Amino acid sequence: MSFINTQFEEMRAVIEEKSAVINQLKKENIHLQASVKDLTTRLNIVELHMRECNVEINGIPEHKTENLVNTVVQLSQVVKNNISVDDIQHATRVAKLNKSTDKPRSVIVKLRTTKHRDALLAAVAQYNKKNPEDKLSSHHLGIGGARAPIYVSEHLTPGSKSLHAATRIKAKEMKYRFTWIRNGKIYVRKDEFSQAILMRNEDSLKLIV
Repeated sequence: MSFINTQFEEMRAVIEEKSAVINQLKKENIHLQASVKDLTTRLNIVELHMRECNVEINGIPEHKTENLVNTVVQLSQVVKNNISVDDIQHATRVAKLNKSTDKPRSVIVKLRTTKHRDALLAAVAQYNKKNPEDKLSSHHLGIGGARAPIYVSEHLTPGSKSLHAATRIKAKEMKYRFTWIRNGKIYVRKDEFSQAILMRNEDSLKLIV
């Protein structure tokens, strides 16, 4: 009996020691997860700041001899928000996230100021609103072939794009009428009389009820 009792006490001591280690690791894991989430949020803010003068244009058919700067200038003229060549600091296509798709690569345009970006985005939105049956497309840019819709939006970070996609899905499920982006931030509103909700991260999806 004395031997069994000694063995039992030794086993209990080992179990208590292991339990203490496990509890400590759990606490450290929670702390690390919070730190990672905080750092991810900070990095996303920095990346958004770097893209604050950018717009992303999707749907422009690709051509070997294309001049993206001239295409952007023509687009701005179509929506009556004339942008000069000097207002465009850079325009380039970026690699596809999904290489299996046959959609043209996105065009990223860096404008001179955030005012130029906001004015262009507002002009595109206004043009499409006024022309619901003839929204901005490749034909407006003088590009032949099949008609392709052109979409102009803020240049979001990968994290913000993922959050925006998840927000749109959740908002649709919960019958929220409005989902929009302003200065890289994602908002939702259930109807005209509801308060706007800022989606900071995936935890914010719980606010859409």
